[in-house]
Amino acid sequence: MSPLLAALALAMTSSAEAPTYLALGDSTGVGVGADRGGGYPARLAVRAAREGASVRLVNLCVSGARVADLVAGQLAPGLAGKPDLVTLGVGINDVTWGTDPEAFARDYERAAAALARLGVPVVAVNVPDLTRSPLAAGEEAKRTLGARIAAVNARIAAAAARHGFALVDLFSATSHELPFHPELLAADRFHPSDLGYERWADAMQPAFEQALAAARRAPRPAALSRGRTLR
Repeated sequence: MSPLLAALALAMTSSAEAPTYLALGDSTGVGVGADRGGGYPARLAVRAAREGASVRLVNLCVSGARVADLVAGQLAPGLAGKPDLVTLGVGINDVTWGTDPEAFARDYERAAAALARLGVPVVAVNVPDLTRSPLAAGEEAKRTLGARIAAVNARIAAAAARHGFALVDLFSATSHELPFHPELLAADRFHPSDLGYERWADAMQPAFEQALAAARRAPRPAALSRGRTLR
């Protein structure tokens, strides 16, 4: 059994005291492209477990989700569960499908404002540098994609600053690494590989640990009746 699976097996116990970690987002939250270990929410939860913390992971991420899909399908059930901390990772599919930047900003703000009203720590991530993917072939395609990413990331950054969210800069991390480490991408040359998801978790871990520490200090709302507890 791999160390990751062993940690998962040891961790899966129930505890009403564990903070509820809500993950909202797209296929990178699901773990598309990974052979094992899932996406970044599962990996962050396992890392927390290894440090002796407990989180109750409620992962509502959906492959292919754009921000409008998140608002329509993930937000209400996520809010209803009264989470103690949240990760918000959306925008990649808006970039690839060419969502109007102002429409993206409107829907992202709806999600961000609703999460801010919970009064719990939120860790947001921006869109990675998709121009470094082999699928972005040709200078014109790279320019178009780069402009879309810049527009979406500017709006994510503005919303995060407005609501006091921690913002993890996946764009810079991937821009520096992907040209030299193609193994960070899965076989589809778009989604992260297992190693790629580990790099994402590396980038997110400091902000996530701070959010988890704050959540553990705060009075906890009623836990969801579903989810996994990782101890």
